[in-house]
Amino acid sequence: MKKIRLILLFAIGLSLFSCEDAYRIEQDGEFGENVTFQSLDDMQLYLNQVYNRATITNEIAFSAVFTDELGIGSQNAGQNLDLYKYTLNSATAEPAAMWLSHYTLINYTNRFLRGAARITPEADEVAAYNSMVAQARALRAFGHFQLLSFFSENIKDDNALGVILMDRVPALTEELPRNTNGEVFALIESDLTYADANLVDQAGANSFKFVSKNFLNAFRARMYAYRGNYTLAAQYADIVINTSGLNLTAATPYVAGNFYTATTTNPYRQMFADVNQGEIILSLARPAAQGGIAGTFYFNRTNLSGGPFHDMGRNLFNLLGTFEQGDIRRRAYIDPTSVIAADPATVANYKGADVLLIDKYPGKAGGDLTNDLKVFRLSEMYFIKAEALASTGNINGATNSVAAILKQIRDRRNYLGLVQPLPNYASATEAWADILKERRIELCFEGHRYIDLKRLGGLANVTIDRYFRDCEENNVPVCSLPLTDHRFTLPIPLDEMLGNRNIQQNTDY
Repeated sequence: MKKIRLILLFAIGLSLFSCEDAYRIEQDGEFGENVTFQSLDDMQLYLNQVYNRATITNEIAFSAVFTDELGIGSQNAGQNLDLYKYTLNSATAEPAAMWLSHYTLINYTNRFLRGAARITPEADEVAAYNSMVAQARALRAFGHFQLLSFFSENIKDDNALGVILMDRVPALTEELPRNTNGEVFALIESDLTYADANLVDQAGANSFKFVSKNFLNAFRARMYAYRGNYTLAAQYADIVINTSGLNLTAATPYVAGNFYTATTTNPYRQMFADVNQGEIILSLARPAAQGGIAGTFYFNRTNLSGGPFHDMGRNLFNLLGTFEQGDIRRRAYIDPTSVIAADPATVANYKGADVLLIDKYPGKAGGDLTNDLKVFRLSEMYFIKAEALASTGNINGATNSVAAILKQIRDRRNYLGLVQPLPNYASATEAWADILKERRIELCFEGHRYIDLKRLGGLANVTIDRYFRDCEENNVPVCSLPLTDHRFTLPIPLDEMLGNRNIQQNTDY
């Protein structure tokens, strides 16, 4: 009996020992926050991961496909065809990817902030510590703002439903409801205020790839423009224009022989090829080995032999003008291997005879499909200023008007030095339409068009504007949508609806 008891005790001991992994939350070799965050160097390593989670790739792809920026390419085998036909519901992949990407960013920032709270910096480390916290909070604000822009039915209404406010790391069991726009914007404002007070701008040639004071001001300009507060939007746009040290990127020199090469001397082309900063305020760095944004349009590389499954929409291409008109964007946005039909309205085999190859993301050394993501550029600040002037009726005149600002941009974009005419608008609607047109050209494939139509389309009497054959050739039953259509707000993704009993869906989904 004694031996049996000893054997039983030994067996129980072995059982407890062998099951230890099942009840121990922290395994041997696991790094918890207490180990991960011990110094400012640790903070910087984790902050690098936060930056890596920031992205606008999904916005670029969704906006390009759903609106009028692209057409279905000659090598398309069904990619995004349902979305191109305006099939948009809670099971659609693109809104789900956008929702997940920004909440991943927000989660990383909150984990960073929680970990950073474990560290007490030395006196000579306080400024650097606060600056890293400022960067994280600014990125958290950006994540929340992007979500509001696409998932709130009316971003101007503080009482309307926004998104889930996330200012901490939630428990896995939490099922949180949507907050109001006002509540989420209060957090955004708090984050931006802290960032503005504590951020130390980085130095060096790559400083524009990090959160900066210029970014904070540009962010506020865009945020207030989206909210319809043009007094503050113009104030912050002017700060960027006047104090950032940036200028609208020049269209010259233009040398035909090297424009499309890695040694191009054209500043505008260099900016999109990631050779120089140009007018970029914030660019999210994407190394050559990382997934490429041009993979939104091509299988392999950005030319005719690279498998273009999407190309530029014909109506957008027509806005770029001819080579003789001298708009640098006609050269910078279209690959020279494009096949351009003289009469696209009647040409046979339209998809194969009119292949307008998108070249705004031409790739970089070691990454044929990879380019940095241009989040804010100075051009946008000029457009915001034009919107503010339109909102107060200042549409015509050689100075301080919508006409003057758009002429300034068009002059700057002409590589032949041809002076562009000063517009003379017959109505405010015409002025708004011209702003929207110039935004459509300058900011194409940068993730703006969908939101621009939602917020400015009514003022401009403009909606989705696809070329008729881009629809006919792909059996798109309806070539445009009215601005009142519920699909100008994204649906809350199905995965969120299934896993969160407290979430509320948007209207008509």
